[in-house]
Amino acid sequence: MELIIDGHNDLPMQLRGRFGYRVEGLDEPRPELQTDIPRLRAGGVGGQFWSVYVPGDLSEPEAVVATMEQIDAVYRMAAAYPGDFAIAYSADHVEQAMADGKIASLIGIEGGHSLATSLGVLRAFARLGVRYVTLTHNENLSWADSAVRESQVGGLNDEGRAVVREMQRIGVLVDLSHVAPVTMHAALDTAVAPVIFSHSGVRALHDHPRNVPDDVLTRLRDNGGVIQLTFVAPFVSAESRAWMAAADEQWQRLGPPARPAEWPRAPRPGEDPATLPEWPGPDRLVEPEFASWLAANPRPPVTVAQVADQVEHARDVAGVDHIGLGGDYDGTPELPDGMGDVSSYPLLLTELAGRGWPDDDLGKLAGRNILRVLRESERRAEEPLWPPVPAR
Repeated sequence: MELIIDGHNDLPMQLRGRFGYRVEGLDEPRPELQTDIPRLRAGGVGGQFWSVYVPGDLSEPEAVVATMEQIDAVYRMAAAYPGDFAIAYSADHVEQAMADGKIASLIGIEGGHSLATSLGVLRAFARLGVRYVTLTHNENLSWADSAVRESQVGGLNDEGRAVVREMQRIGVLVDLSHVAPVTMHAALDTAVAPVIFSHSGVRALHDHPRNVPDDVLTRLRDNGGVIQLTFVAPFVSAESRAWMAAADEQWQRLGPPARPAEWPRAPRPGEDPATLPEWPGPDRLVEPEFASWLAANPRPPVTVAQVADQVEHARDVAGVDHIGLGGDYDGTPELPDGMGDVSSYPLLLTELAGRGWPDDDLGKLAGRNILRVLRESERRAEEPLWPPVPAR
């Protein structure tokens, strides 16, 4: 099996929220997480874009600070496990890391709010190793429209187009996950280099706002980009999405108890990270009435075969050279049956092989396509800001 290069993993968010950015113990099984080094190895992961997500409702200055902290967490994680992780800035870095038996660690910013409407901030992040920026998360920006909000600027305005142009000028991938279809088209109208979707599904099989319409997949083929198919169950299955909506409605009806702020603070200078309160989120299972509802309304099954259906549709429309994988591990609790952590990639590849996929096509899906896009973005960049590959 060729090594996986996955487009989106939210482990840095979990490290912040639950462990005060402590990175100890990732070389051992961590069942409270979906990601650890043993399971990355078991899943055949050779490259990972680590998401440095911060909430879209933070003020832009707060978002910049929090994003810097998230980037620092990726570097600290790589420094703590130098035999397993290597920070990667380019396609050559990725190939070198994998040849050395390490997991190439790339960085992706999930939401343009982290740029604070500043091209200088964008360039500074690029120098720190950021290799993609998702144009929006779940909130509209002053310059770009999100998939889950009413359009405000018709996709991109002049500032948004300038951001896209500058990203491609310096070799940072434009990520169109989370944006509205009108934004997808506006970005493709502006792009002169390949774009990506780091973790999205296909809308023809399930009309979810986070999924990508066929007319965009066709343009993605012509652009040379890649859609990295996600495993998030409500993006894969209409039944799963409907169940989640019903569960949320039931939870709200119960009047959930007050919880700590959604976005946990980072440790302060001199503070022991172990003393920070854990970021719990709503623990629905401790509520007896909700547990009864769950017993009467079990989660509908979501299968590896349904994920494979999404992959095959994207292949059929965009072409086999324009697909990849972006699991969104540690970013969602809702995953297909049997695919609950980063060891699960072989299950999907085995399913596709059973459908007659040749090894070469599986290799393109696993990582070669996104590596090609990364290299092409570098080739077209006028001012690449990443360091060269060290001499060996």
